[in-house]
Amino acid sequence: MINHVVLFKLKGYPEAEKVAVLRKLKEALESLKDKIKQVKHLEVGLNYELNAKSYDICLISHFESVADLDIYRIHPEHLKVVELVQETTVERAAVDFEF
Repeated sequence: MINHVVLFKLKGYPEAEKVAVLRKLKEALESLKDKIKQVKHLEVGLNYELNAKSYDICLISHFESVADLDIYRIHPEHLKVVELVQETTVERAAVDFEF
């Protein structure tokens, strides 16, 4: 199994707008579980501290193989979410590892 962990840091939104953007991103990311069959597990966590200096969102997803992760990366539904992520974030960090 491959564990795909991604952290996102949002742009400097005012607090109310940031909450709305976080919810929208969380919903979009979570929807991928039902749209891409290669995703075996998916969870999205929001940092409880709204104005943290660290990252704002964490995505954890599991895949049977690197090949399945590669399918996910180029899947049209994933690419739609990537566009939203690029519009709303300033930083991204990712780690993929076998477990």
